[in-house]
Amino acid sequence: MSQPVDNPDLTGAAGRGRDMHSPSAYGQSYGQQPFGTPVVVEEPKLPWSRAIAVTIAVFLVAGAIAGWAWQQFSPLAQYTVDENGGSLGEEQMTKVFGPDGTFTAIGFLAALVLGALLFWWLRNYGPWAVSIVVLGSALGSGVAWGVGMLLGHDPLQARLETAKPGDLLDAPLELHTWTPLAAWLVGAALAAAIIAASTWRADPVATGSVSGASESSPQVH
Repeated sequence: MSQPVDNPDLTGAAGRGRDMHSPSAYGQSYGQQPFGTPVVVEEPKLPWSRAIAVTIAVFLVAGAIAGWAWQQFSPLAQYTVDENGGSLGEEQMTKVFGPDGTFTAIGFLAALVLGALLFWWLRNYGPWAVSIVVLGSALGSGVAWGVGMLLGHDPLQARLETAKPGDLLDAPLELHTWTPLAAWLVGAALAAAIIAASTWRADPVATGSVSGASESSPQVH
C-alpha cells in the first residue's frame, strides 16, 4: 500500500503562507500592538531651565506691580508739625501699621493666584514644582518691597526740618516687621497644597475576593 508523501515544496510554501498571515509574524516584524490596546502619549514638557525662567519672570513682573500698588494704596499716618517737631494724634496712630496690612493683603492674593496658575502648569514636573513656585514667590515678595520703598519711602526727618508749624507730613512708607514678606510664601504654598490635594488620586486597594479565572480553573488531585 502506497503511503502519502508530503511534497516538501508545497509544505514549505504552505508554511510560509501561514507564517505570513499569522498575527505573530506581523507583531514581531512591525511591532504592532493588539487591536484595542490604548496608546499612551506623554505630554511634552519644557526643559527645567525654561520652566524656572518663566516662573522667575512672572514673579518679577508681579512683584514690581505689587510694589507699585503697595505705594499707591497704603494708608499713611500723618504727622502734625509743631515747634518740637512732629507728633501723631490718636486717630493717626491707628494708621501706623496700615502699610503692613496692605502689603500682606496684596502679596497673599498675588501669590495665591499666580502660585495656583504656575503650579497647575508645572504639576507634571514632580515635587520640585512646589519648590520652584514657593521660591519664586519669595523673589516676588522681595521685589515688591524694593519697588515700594523706592517709590514711596521718603525720610521724615529731612521733611521736618523744612516744614512749618501746622503742616501735615505723611509718614514714610515702610514695613514695621518682616512678617508681611512671608505672605507671599504662604499664598503660593497654600495654592500648591490645594491643587495637589484636589488632583491626588489614591491607588486602588486590593481586596480579598478570588478572581473568576482562579475559581473556574479545575483542581488537580
